[in-house]
Amino acid sequence: MYVNIKSMKSSKLTIACCSGLLSRQLKVDEAIVLAEMFRVLGEPARLQMLSLIAAQANQEVCACELVDPLGLSQPTISHHLKVMYEAGLLEKERRGTWIYYRIVPEQLELLRKALS
Repeated sequence: MYVNIKSMKSSKLTIACCSGLLSRQLKVDEAIVLAEMFRVLGEPARLQMLSLIAAQANQEVCACELVDPLGLSQPTISHHLKVMYEAGLLEKERRGTWIYYRIVPEQLELLRKALS
């Protein structure tokens, strides 16, 4: 688009540089919660764990099932699962001496919505 600026007197030229912003903006409390979840998932091992859990038919795993696929020790696996549990990404259920972890679907949906 060519505009002859010399021919314009004192009128102001206003050209939109891009389309307007979307109408939905995160509220501060939503941003804080999401930032914490993304911070937790910023650790590659945790992201791998979440992906492995999500890939299971029932979307749950026993902590011991993650040791071999990730090549990490049981205490390291347990630590990462605890961090994800405390961030609200996972829920857990004790079955005898084992603890099974499951993704919290509502939290995963929050992450999806934030990225779309």
